[in-house]
Amino acid sequence: MNMKYYRERLGISQTELSILCDCGTGTIGGIESGKAKPSFDMIIKIAEALKINPADFFIRDASLSKSELKQTLKSEFDTIIAKI
Repeated sequence: MNMKYYRERLGISQTELSILCDCGTGTIGGIESGKAKPSFDMIIKIAEALKINPADFFIRDASLSKSELKQTLKSEFDTIIAKI
């Protein structure tokens, strides 16, 4: 599940996400670490809080078009190369 990726991309903490989803920080941490399995309703709440399509949890950037995904990947690649 790509929840941590989208949470960090949005720039919010586990605590902030747990407030938005009306759940405990342990729930968010457990889901991110793979120790807890979210219910369908929780997946929907988290997706809404992160402003993504629920499918994005299972296929990163599933809601992006090919050109948007290509641009995103190029930007991330350029950032990594610049650090080297």
